[in-house]
Amino acid sequence: MNKFTYYNPTKLIFGDNQIEELQQELLNYGKNILLVYGGGSVKRNGLYDQVLNALEPLHLNIHELSGVEPNPRLSTVKKGIDICRNEKIDFLLAVGGGSVIDCTKAIAAGAEYDGDVWDIINKKHMPTEALPFGTILTLAATGSEMNPDSVITNWETNEKYVWGSAVTHPKFSILDPKNTFSVPRDQTVYGMVDMMSHVFEQYFHNVKNTPLQDRMCFSVLQTVIETAPKLLEDLHNYEHRETILYAGTIALNGTLQMGYFGDWASHTIEHALSAVYDIPHAGGLAILFPNWMRHTVDQDAARMKRLMLSMFDLDTTGKTDKEIALEGIDRLSAFWTSLGAPSTLADYNINDEQLEKVANIAAREMEYGGFGNYKKLNQEDISAILHASL
Repeated sequence: MNKFTYYNPTKLIFGDNQIEELQQELLNYGKNILLVYGGGSVKRNGLYDQVLNALEPLHLNIHELSGVEPNPRLSTVKKGIDICRNEKIDFLLAVGGGSVIDCTKAIAAGAEYDGDVWDIINKKHMPTEALPFGTILTLAATGSEMNPDSVITNWETNEKYVWGSAVTHPKFSILDPKNTFSVPRDQTVYGMVDMMSHVFEQYFHNVKNTPLQDRMCFSVLQTVIETAPKLLEDLHNYEHRETILYAGTIALNGTLQMGYFGDWASHTIEHALSAVYDIPHAGGLAILFPNWMRHTVDQDAARMKRLMLSMFDLDTTGKTDKEIALEGIDRLSAFWTSLGAPSTLADYNINDEQLEKVANIAAREMEYGGFGNYKKLNQEDISAILHASL
């Protein structure tokens, strides 16, 4: 493996009724708080009131930014920055899923930068300071609650980038499985697809001697595959929600990627796709990832085979590594479809009209951002994967 430094300063507060810890965590910060959340779900499920009740004894000045989009927009980030500057915000509290947290990270960094926050998001400027923030997670999916990364969309230019900085780790994240009970079935499915995709991105690399990391990847995937059908049969099952919630955090908090950097081409292609079509991120991954796997299977068929055998019971008799790998990819796609995830771009009424535009956007980001570390892809490769996904 490569030499590495692991750094994760986020305090993870996990379990039933851990919102009780919120008061203690906020004692070290100022009085002006920006509460960031998405649609009305946190109000409908009562979490919004729980948060306000927990904050009331602290006599804080609470300001709010609501309406954060599933693919958070640059325009929303700028609204939050304006609030921070006008109200002299000391601390931000993100209550929601990965999109709300990603938006909060951009606000926190942008509020402390004199230039345009888009400079940070498109990696022209690396922030060295940010307002402190914490999170109360409501959706098991992105791992944003325990990593420094954020994905923001500039809808005006059809650009969607992932970025991150050492200063954009949450100070703390509160994870109560009960706060995910109200997540509907389709979003629950998307969350599990997303966390599995994060593991895939990290598993595919070209660094030697990573047996422990490989087995940790297998363990997370096996746990999600085993738990997913059970959870979808009982969306209010605490133990299943607890398992999936923890799996989502471990899948992308840096634990699995010590000693190497994964591929991340499929995410790059999906970011370009949803920047043009505004589809759910994990829905795009469910469509694209199996086709990326088929396109890259010859890179290391034995490694692909080992991954598939870790997840599925496949008959290997008389078959080559590539044949076993391809059968496993079909099983993966079928598994996701059985959960309710899409399998083709046609499921989102997407045809080939703008696929070359998507391919061009993805190819530029692939080169600029340093993605495609398992197998380098050019625009022709990306276009082939997109067309295979129709």
